[in-house]
Amino acid sequence: MTLPPARLLAGNGSQLEAMSRPSSAGAGGGGLGAGKAGGGKHGGSVGAAAAAAAAAAAAAAAAAAGVGSVAGSGSATPTSVVSLSSAGLPGQSPELTALFECPVCFDYVLPPILQCQAGHLVCNQCRQKLSCCPTCRGPLTPSIRNLAMEKVASTLPFPCKYSSAGCLLTLHHSEKPDHEEVCEFRPYTCPCPGATCKWHGSLEAVMPHLMHAHKSITTLQGEDIVFLATDINLPGAVDWVMMQSCFSHHFMLVLEKQEKYEGHQQFFAVVLLIGTRKQAENFAYRLELNGNRRRLTWEATPRSIHDGVAAAIMNSDCLVFDTSIAHLFADNGNLGINVTISMC
Repeated sequence: MTLPPARLLAGNGSQLEAMSRPSSAGAGGGGLGAGKAGGGKHGGSVGAAAAAAAAAAAAAAAAAAGVGSVAGSGSATPTSVVSLSSAGLPGQSPELTALFECPVCFDYVLPPILQCQAGHLVCNQCRQKLSCCPTCRGPLTPSIRNLAMEKVASTLPFPCKYSSAGCLLTLHHSEKPDHEEVCEFRPYTCPCPGATCKWHGSLEAVMPHLMHAHKSITTLQGEDIVFLATDINLPGAVDWVMMQSCFSHHFMLVLEKQEKYEGHQQFFAVVLLIGTRKQAENFAYRLELNGNRRRLTWEATPRSIHDGVAAAIMNSDCLVFDTSIAHLFADNGNLGINVTISMC
């Protein structure tokens, strides 16, 4: 479908007519209005892997006794000493940490740790996608638990998976997954609602991506603007999107219509900051519907695009209203929303 061009409307504050089209994904998927275009390196030999596992098991047994040592062949005197305190120390034992590297994705194999019948390890995420061991091509079933390696893993700090992007944290394996879900160095996805754009990259690359790939999204300057969504009676799931620039930051304004159940439709309006969660805490936004001697207002802290529109809707952290309320404020099928951004 050909989208109509955006136009600025005269009135109090800057006004934009946001464009829309029905979602091709159906209810809940969201179609975009303004601007939504349409064996590993550590395979090794079985003998080497078995030796590494044996060394790790010996280290675990030594850790349980309070001493870590590796004896030389035929010598009663340890040739090296490895400290494995239960608390774990940053930067500790990189050689042992390397033993936990998955040969498929090169992330770390974390407890519960399962091995193939020959003793090779693979992380649980990759294991679910494999039919045989990536190192020896042997069967992965039945599952064999490696308790010795789990004990060693509990003593080691593991770097965040986004360390190459700049994260300097090392964490206990039990804390690692939760941190990586919110790590500020995690790649950002395209903030536009819907699922057609698969782009991801750094925070600094988000705005260049939007300007290049979603050129029809218009950016308005100012702290106080009016976002006009047209044709709100369109059937199905529809999104209206625009950008607002103020305080040297960019904000994405989204109005999304979803069919929740049995034809009952709801509108969700939210503001996202093109920035981190910490940066978002410095701002507040207000959405306001006015008309026919009525006023509906929502005030909140903008969400980072790291969280996205879906998370805001799932947690009801946005302005929510149904079609009957929308009609109270709409004018000939068009809905104007006053948007005000302020600094805290």
